[in-house]
Amino acid sequence: MRRVLRFVLWGLMGVVALVSVLGALLAYFGYSAAPEVPRLSGTLTRGTITVGGLKRTYRTYVPRGLAKGAPLVLVMHGAGENGALIRIETGYGFERLADEHGFALVYPNAYEGYWNVCNIAGDVSANGFAIDDVGFLTGLVDKLAGEIGGDPGRVFAAGSSRGGFMAFRLALEAPSRFRAVAAVSANVPSPENFKCKPVGQGTSSVMIMNGTEDPLVPFDGGPVGLFGLFYKMGKVRSSRESGQYFADLNHIAGTPERNETMVADGVRVEQVLWRNSSKAEVELVAIHGGGHGIPQPYRRHPRGLGPSPREPNGPAVIWAFFERQRPEMASGH
Repeated sequence: MRRVLRFVLWGLMGVVALVSVLGALLAYFGYSAAPEVPRLSGTLTRGTITVGGLKRTYRTYVPRGLAKGAPLVLVMHGAGENGALIRIETGYGFERLADEHGFALVYPNAYEGYWNVCNIAGDVSANGFAIDDVGFLTGLVDKLAGEIGGDPGRVFAAGSSRGGFMAFRLALEAPSRFRAVAAVSANVPSPENFKCKPVGQGTSSVMIMNGTEDPLVPFDGGPVGLFGLFYKMGKVRSSRESGQYFADLNHIAGTPERNETMVADGVRVEQVLWRNSSKAEVELVAIHGGGHGIPQPYRRHPRGLGPSPREPNGPAVIWAFFERQRPEMASGH
């Protein structure tokens, strides 16, 4: 009997030790300290809108004294998250910029945390129910343009991870409503994994910002999934092929411009720019030494998502791209 009890005791101790080790690993790879909340001038409010019979939710940030005709920027969260989390993940970087440059922000929430993107693969409710996220987001910007008095020719969308994939869908299927989009940690799905239907003769201007050491969305293309096990979204093109895809849709021929800059911690930022006299331009910002997520100086990403450089300031790079887009061209698509 004592031998049996000793065996059971050792077994329980082994289970406790295993749980402790797994908990420590989860904390090490999954934890990230929250950034300090900055002093902001504006007001954050909650809102709802009904689209396709579904009540959808969002948050808006409007700086104090925002001028009429100001730009509007949508910021879309990643898989399983919400608008509140993307604010934290970016270190409130877009709100800091909104105060400085005078634009309104909206953080929409995906259905059950997942956007219905262009990837065919992925067993999520948004896919199974064919959730109309394009209708939701275009209806949302129309609603806010009326409430805030924004410029409909200067509406932009940025997204990280699955939010970045959603930005691609907006560029393809609602180019007349979004002057430019920025997709971070996202690549265009491979042809066999692609369900979106581009409209018109071109797309919005597109920025793609990807880290070369992203463990989830491979910079050089291939299957999407953390360690090949979790969050599978099928195959995607490489980052350079994704940029070329949008350049071809916008009929931007020729060799793109290239520029490289060394920033802090040995990170190299490579910018590849496709442009001509057309209405849209395409830019790839390759962060050599970057992982998954928007780089910024205010918060480190969890270790499990790869390196988390503090430079470049991703939100600032994205806003600079948006700001230089000519608003008078927005209705030409």
